[in-house]
Amino acid sequence: MGAWGSGLYSGDFAMDLRGTIGAVLRLPFDIDRIVGMLCEAEPSAATDPQNEDHTVFWLVLADQFVKRSIANARVRERALAIIDDGSDLAVHSRLGMDAAGLKKRGKMLTELRARIAAPPPSDAGERTVLKRPQPFVMQIGECFAYPTSGTDCINSYYPSREKIPGWKHDGWGAAILIDRGRAFDFLAWYRVLTIARPLAEKPGAAALLAAGPWVLKRPGTCSPVHFRRLELAGVARIEIDGGKLARAFPGMQPGVSAAISDISIANALGLLKQEPPLPEVPGKPVRGMYGAPLFTIARLAEITAG
Repeated sequence: MGAWGSGLYSGDFAMDLRGTIGAVLRLPFDIDRIVGMLCEAEPSAATDPQNEDHTVFWLVLADQFVKRSIANARVRERALAIIDDGSDLAVHSRLGMDAAGLKKRGKMLTELRARIAAPPPSDAGERTVLKRPQPFVMQIGECFAYPTSGTDCINSYYPSREKIPGWKHDGWGAAILIDRGRAFDFLAWYRVLTIARPLAEKPGAAALLAAGPWVLKRPGTCSPVHFRRLELAGVARIEIDGGKLARAFPGMQPGVSAAISDISIANALGLLKQEPPLPEVPGKPVRGMYGAPLFTIARLAEITAG
């Protein structure tokens, strides 16, 4: 559950789930299927009453549906039962919430129950959904250069780099797209390798092939707007060998979670403060500066065809 409190959205799980619900509701499926997909995304929280996030899952889902004028009997009945049988207060008590916190939580639940139990508005409009799968903005094997400030890329949640406090262009990052896909056949995601440390000059194709080491990053989304704001400039395209890629980075998982939570690839384009070690055994992680496991390769030739 992470951090939590008396409010419905005080916990990390509730905040993350709210974003996930918003993303999945953009898909052009009926609400019963949407609910099923959300349950599949968080199976333990959705189905196991002993899971500490179980009550939060159904209460947040019900609250988000009410706020969006979406009616669903399963969600409504499950949330009302959780409030009426006291299970949400019981789990928070078990987790150590004090009497004052439980009182505030109880008041919140009373207000939430009134909203859930109220009939849906008669003038509720249709929700806005995607009419077609999100187009891909990057191709497998495409290499990009992008401006950096220290080890930071441009924060693409700002309209321009000039709006970012303290950001100063003093180097270059480089990335290569190694995987991409669509969650539920609609929501696009991408996965890149980045050069470990910033480069002094904007690299060309030859410089990228000679540069290294390269670090595997987590998947992320990249809308056309974020693509432009990141100032990604294509500098080369290489052919990736699928077998070599799998040996270098075994166990890579699709970026479904990033897609449904709309986590921008900007979060993956930051570089390291010091050069990481290379694996003694190919395909094995090394330890980064703060102890987190990193998958690295020395040169792009380790994953390219030929």
